Amino acid sequence: MKYKKTILVLFVIIFTFINLKGARLFVTDKSKSHLAEIPAARTFKKDLNKFYSTKRLGSFVEDGKTNFRLFTPDAEKVTLVTFQKPEDKTGAEYEMNSDSNGVWETSIEGEHYGLFYGFKIFNLKYPAKKNILCLDPYAKAVASFNTFYTPHKAIVVNDKNYNWEDDHWIVRDWRDLIIYEMNIRDMTADPSSGSDKPGTYKGLIEQGKPGGIDYIKKLGVNTVELLPSQEFANIEIPYLDSLNGSYNAWNPYERNHWGYMTAAFFAPESYYSESKLDWNTWSGTSAKQVNDFKDMVKAFHKKGIAVVMDVVYNHISEYELGNLKEIDKDYYFRLDKRGNYTAESGCGNDLKTERPMVRRMIVESILYWMEEYHIDGFRFDLGKLIDWETVEEISHEAKKINPKVILVCEPWGGGYDPAGFSLRGWGSWNDQIRNGIKGENPFNGLGWIFGNWYGNNSPARIKSYVNGTLVKDTLGLFQKKEHSVNYLSSHDGYTLGDFIRLGTGAVGANDIIKDVDSFVKLTPLELKLNKLGALFLFSSQGITMFQEGDEFARTKVIPYSEEIPDTNKGKIDHNSYNKDNATNYINYKHAEINSDLVDYYKGLISLREKFPAFRRASYDDVKFYEVNGNPFALGYHLDYGNEHFIVLFNADRKKEESFNLPEGNWEILVSQDKAGVEPLGIISNKIEIQPTTGMVLRKK
Repeated sequence: MKYKKTILVLFVIIFTFINLKGARLFVTDKSKSHLAEIPAARTFKKDLNKFYSTKRLGSFVEDGKTNFRLFTPDAEKVTLVTFQKPEDKTGAEYEMNSDSNGVWETSIEGEHYGLFYGFKIFNLKYPAKKNILCLDPYAKAVASFNTFYTPHKAIVVNDKNYNWEDDHWIVRDWRDLIIYEMNIRDMTADPSSGSDKPGTYKGLIEQGKPGGIDYIKKLGVNTVELLPSQEFANIEIPYLDSLNGSYNAWNPYERNHWGYMTAAFFAPESYYSESKLDWNTWSGTSAKQVNDFKDMVKAFHKKGIAVVMDVVYNHISEYELGNLKEIDKDYYFRLDKRGNYTAESGCGNDLKTERPMVRRMIVESILYWMEEYHIDGFRFDLGKLIDWETVEEISHEAKKINPKVILVCEPWGGGYDPAGFSLRGWGSWNDQIRNGIKGENPFNGLGWIFGNWYGNNSPARIKSYVNGTLVKDTLGLFQKKEHSVNYLSSHDGYTLGDFIRLGTGAVGANDIIKDVDSFVKLTPLELKLNKLGALFLFSSQGITMFQEGDEFARTKVIPYSEEIPDTNKGKIDHNSYNKDNATNYINYKHAEINSDLVDYYKGLISLREKFPAFRRASYDDVKFYEVNGNPFALGYHLDYGNEHFIVLFNADRKKEESFNLPEGNWEILVSQDKAGVEPLGIISNKIEIQPTTGMVLRKK
């Protein structure tokens, strides 16, 4: 009995000690480290939040040495592996030392610019991952092998030797922003762009071509918003096959075109320095993407166009190995009670932005793009997945560099809170104006321009959109009108042109279109609806945004001749994230076919640019007409300084609407056919607005 009591006491002491010291005490022989992966071991983790360091991370040259630092507090061992060539299978290995704050570091004598490198991490909880070469999260340039899992190697670069000439950030009031959302590759990949370097940073800024920067400048926009251009995983997984536990039944292209799968937060996408992506080859090995990106920003700035980056800090690439998942899963990600990734992003994982060193990485990435690449602003994908403290620190630090830095986001992702972002001085994509004016879907959710009330839409809400969807309307979202990013379509979903084609019944979702050039030509009704939507967008208070090709009612028909086993070939696409082909490319011949609409957009942009009333008017400067009997008729007086305007809409599909005008003569600046700053005629007393049209008048 006494012997049994002694054994029991010893067992209690040992069990208590284990609880205090953590699960890794179960492992005395590293060959038995699989014991650390049992679910019970997860209750004995370190307090990972206590780890924090201010040391410079990544690779950098200093005092004649090339230094390497990686933050991974849960690792047992970290090895630096360097390569002279990206294709080298083996490299020189250097054991790294850790400090008490979770930073592993080593250095090599000499200035090794151009050296390729990665890290191998041994973690007792995930021993099977010890031979995976991991990409430096702070890599400034990346070489990527174009195949499944997308193997990467970081490159030691000298990013301080670029000649910016006299370039600087563009400081612009948010109320004045006219944003063109675009994909770098889309703008010049089609032969109609005339580019000598199609689909590249260099191709985008070629002068004297039908497409690219000259086209954008002629439109009159003052800001471009680039779809993700931080290094991202271009390739998903094999079609109708499985890899790493996932079966690909959705993506016959096996590609990721839009870029919402970030691989490196500090590195420009290498593919945009290449003319094409060839499978089983390396991209980005020369690191020329660093200077190519800077050349692009400098060229836009010379034309007075600000550059905003679409950035993804809510999750990382799902279909690759050697990223933060292998570096330190428990530190960098939100996990459920069983240790699995949460996925409110819808992309397989959610970054744990509230971790101190994840927050530091995000903030430093933002500042790096501002300082090293002269970026003027950011659009944050699924912003609601970023914790408030990180949101506030981004604002605080970024405004030290550029007080007018553009900070806008999608206010959803694990919640919906545009009001919360507005209280913190951020802008948000206004999905209310998108759904209210255009509609949520073209089949049973048509909006106001179609003469239809969708959902809880109403005349009061339409008036609220005119004024910037302000909280003072009780229906609104924003503290300031410049926090409302007004748009009718974006990369995600049907283009505005296709939404209208489907909404009018001119085409069905399952119709096969083989002659795209004929299909893109707008009917009279489609043209009127496009113009009406554009007029509402450009005359409303707030930030104005439209996506590439909306100005000519771009269509996203999936190429019928593409040699891909896509059962939707020939149909209109609404989720073209995976198509590096004509579905997404800007076809400038189509801009010529619908040149009437292009000219209308140019005229509306010049109107907004010339007359600050459409950007700077206060809430009390807008006074609405009382229109009886026609809920789809809307008119308002817009007064700003010595300028007086009347804006009129008739979204009714069948009947015209009459408006009485104040005393005096009124110049027509926008009619149902044309838009601009030069008078199209003079009118007084009364005016008739035809169905599905609008007008803008200016007092003479």
